[in-house]
Amino acid sequence: MSAIGKGLRRRGRLMAEAVRPPRRSLDAVPSPRTSGSPDEQPYVAPRAPRLVDSPVFVLSSVRSGSTLLRVLLNSHSQIRGPHEMHLRTVHVHLSRDFTADAMQALELDKDELEHALWDRLLHLELTRSGKRIIVDKTPPNTLVWPRLHRCWPNARYIVLLRHPGAVITSLTNRRSDPDHAAIHAEVLDYSEKLEEARHNLDAHVITYERLTADPETTTRGLCEYLGVPWESAMLDYGTQDHGTFRPQLGDWSDTIKSGRVQPARGADPSVELSPRLRELAQAWGYPE
Repeated sequence: MSAIGKGLRRRGRLMAEAVRPPRRSLDAVPSPRTSGSPDEQPYVAPRAPRLVDSPVFVLSSVRSGSTLLRVLLNSHSQIRGPHEMHLRTVHVHLSRDFTADAMQALELDKDELEHALWDRLLHLELTRSGKRIIVDKTPPNTLVWPRLHRCWPNARYIVLLRHPGAVITSLTNRRSDPDHAAIHAEVLDYSEKLEEARHNLDAHVITYERLTADPETTTRGLCEYLGVPWESAMLDYGTQDHGTFRPQLGDWSDTIKSGRVQPARGADPSVELSPRLRELAQAWGYPE
């Protein structure tokens, strides 16, 4: 009788649960909604106002002297040149399926949210420095310059060139187990993007070889382009604080740590350039 009683009570509980309306958890994730027609274009947000309207970007290959250029510019009383900022790797994540709709109601999308974040980072760094011009010299920016141009239509650009053979030599010497084919491909990728930028942007073009051979004339031209007076302190960058020199944030060699502008090293004579790299080197004014 005891067992029969327990069975009847258990069956009663199960029947009550079966007819009870389902409870909805506060953490319930809504089912994905079906999108509109397959031909519907994704929403593209308008460009929001920028806190920094006209930042300056140095476009260059890796191993082209961009850290030297940064510290020379950062030595100016009105120019802030921080370490490599790697803005293109700073992303936002819309974690729920309705988040994009919420952002669209604010006239924002994922790209424009990222652009607003990048702009805020530049503004924060500029405000902290007390200067009025900010220069970002992250070499991989070269690979995404069209997006930078879309984010900041009024941005200014410094295109820093170096002989492709010298870049290959520098990369080969820097890496412990160099993959020569990969290095040549990497230099070609950067060189193609630099050539695109050189033709499509109203940029100030300089070479690393000229910068090291005549830093005063070269920096005077840069100051004229940026609309600031030239300062002799720019050439004495070793007396000023430019932050830590370490990997992923720029050059960290003894050359840059010396605090002095030193002559550019040329290419290894044994380096053979591809036909396209030779063509680009000639277009940039380098002898064969």
